[in-house]
Amino acid sequence: MVFLPDKKFGELGTVPDSIPICDFMLDEKYGRVAHDKSRDPYTCGLTGKSYSSREVVSRVDHIARGLAKEFGWKPNQGSEWDKTIAVFALNTIDSLPFFWATHRLGGVVSPANASYSAAELKHQILDSKAKALFTCVPLLPVALDAAAQAGLPKSKIYLIDVPDVILGGTKPPTEYKTVNQIAEAGKSLPPLEALNWGPGEGARRTAFLCYSSGTSGLPKGVMISHRNVIANTMQIAAFEKSHRASSNSPPEVTLGLLPQSHIYALVVICHSGPYRGDQIVVLPKFELKSYLTSIQKFKISCLMLVPPIIINMLRLQDECSKYDLSSVTSLFTGAAPLGMETATDFLKVYPNVLIRQGYGLTETCTVVCSTHPDDILLGSSGCLVPGFEARIMSAEGKEITAYDTPGELVVRSPSVVLGYLNNDKATKETFEDGWMRTGDEAVIKLGPNGTEHVFIVDRIKELIKVKGLQVAPAELEAHLLTHPAVSDCAVIAIPDDAAGEVPKAIVVKSASAGPDDEAIQSIKKFVEDHKARHKWLKGGVRFIDAIPKSPSGKILRRLLRDQEKEARRKAGAKI
Repeated sequence: MVFLPDKKFGELGTVPDSIPICDFMLDEKYGRVAHDKSRDPYTCGLTGKSYSSREVVSRVDHIARGLAKEFGWKPNQGSEWDKTIAVFALNTIDSLPFFWATHRLGGVVSPANASYSAAELKHQILDSKAKALFTCVPLLPVALDAAAQAGLPKSKIYLIDVPDVILGGTKPPTEYKTVNQIAEAGKSLPPLEALNWGPGEGARRTAFLCYSSGTSGLPKGVMISHRNVIANTMQIAAFEKSHRASSNSPPEVTLGLLPQSHIYALVVICHSGPYRGDQIVVLPKFELKSYLTSIQKFKISCLMLVPPIIINMLRLQDECSKYDLSSVTSLFTGAAPLGMETATDFLKVYPNVLIRQGYGLTETCTVVCSTHPDDILLGSSGCLVPGFEARIMSAEGKEITAYDTPGELVVRSPSVVLGYLNNDKATKETFEDGWMRTGDEAVIKLGPNGTEHVFIVDRIKELIKVKGLQVAPAELEAHLLTHPAVSDCAVIAIPDDAAGEVPKAIVVKSASAGPDDEAIQSIKKFVEDHKARHKWLKGGVRFIDAIPKSPSGKILRRLLRDQEKEARRKAGAKI
């Protein structure tokens, strides 16, 4: 049985397949809110500097001309893979105009997590075959280290401008060109020729190469086409159109705090919002004071968050109460499940805020299902957005047709991506005939209003989600096995109030390992020295005589998780 979206929540029209994202986002003829009715798409939450929608159009054009001159690129010459740019930066109001300028030339943007270590960034630079790296002053030391390891010369490193307040009086090094300088140079250059794409080219060409951990090995490059992003932007707009029309509400002022390298922020916040005329108040990263100040100052109405920030707001209510947060009317959460207890506690403090939850993946180019503002059911990840089809499959590969019966969620949509870069095996395992295996266990339930709601029960894949960021156990295991104290190991997730989950290492000590305390500290430091913070072993290290495995050698993680749960229960810890 194929589950379909409820038509009362809108229908998806024809998704353009012969235009780049920049045309779709900047030209009113493709459905974006008219420029004279749009709020400023991007505003800096620290300085108040803002771009109007018309200024964004000009900015994209100027940056594109400057990039064309800088790299010798022409819109209709060469493959998109000849024009791949890696971006390792904090959030800025220039990020999306810069991304679209790259698309205007037919290029690919590969955004990297700002918390990456040099080794992790090196992998992405090499795997994507990036021709240049754009970073910012606060991340420059890591960027330089990674570029050197990847063999990318300093002449191919550029800076995205960040507010002076972040730099603390530090002057940016003049040896690196900046996006502002490229844009200024572009103003005096001749106009670019239009991209000449035929039918289907927007569906075939990669626009973003985002990295997803997958279930094993190093992060994989997810090839996201122009049509994928256009489709999900249209799906979100269609899903919420009736509510916006019935409430006659003006475009929203939305928080743009989440990392722009993450698919949630990239598509849901930075594309879907401006397409509908919303204003995105951009903050470089989460810091409680600037977060609360920006809500009060800009009268933000919609908070796009992840569960750890919501938990922080509840824990630090005394601090939050010092600010006027009365402008907030809705909260949207994703990237990790929001517990019903947390949602209920939040409503006790902020009873006038609608809590909505969404579910999606990098591989679905974001939103699969979402809570409709007129059909809220706490604990649910909402209803399928227009244009999605879903199946629930048993472990034996049989289709489940009944409600309230768990199985793997398999989906199809024009937003489902092209596949993994240079990884046919993983692509074939995940994608088939337009369908995508999510690796997540889900249940379809009938809600009080007679609509079908999707509940995500558990992950079938072994990913650990730390504050919404993915951690692949196999990546950490491979790293740990190079430590002299580790003979064998497994990494599992354990619950954490602040992060949702954190990694814990179950280790078989080698013969050369020292005392337990020394070995534990050494193992933890070994991960901290080489991996991003969200991959650190915050759950600790436990020694064991042997790692339980199946006859084929697969680690029996469920057994290890059950052992941990029982140990926590006996210790009186919250399960």
